[in-house]
Amino acid sequence: MLITVTRSGGFAGFEKLRALDTSGRADAAELEELARRAVTPVADGYHYRITVDDEVLDLEDPCLSDAQRTLIRTVLDEGA
Repeated sequence: MLITVTRSGGFAGFEKLRALDTSGRADAAELEELARRAVTPVADGYHYRITVDDEVLDLEDPCLSDAQRTLIRTVLDEGA
């Protein structure tokens, strides 16, 4: 199984792309199970799209920062 992860953002804004082939690895079964679980949507999980002026961010529960969770809660509770 080929697993690819891209990380972007952060303070310096650098992007890091790495790929890992699990073939022949002693931990292949564990990594492959983690990968299957990671790409499976959370059952009954919420999906959010936050738009701030012209910026759009797509998010899924439970992968929200505290700031995102607070903003979502406030806008859903008090927004028009």
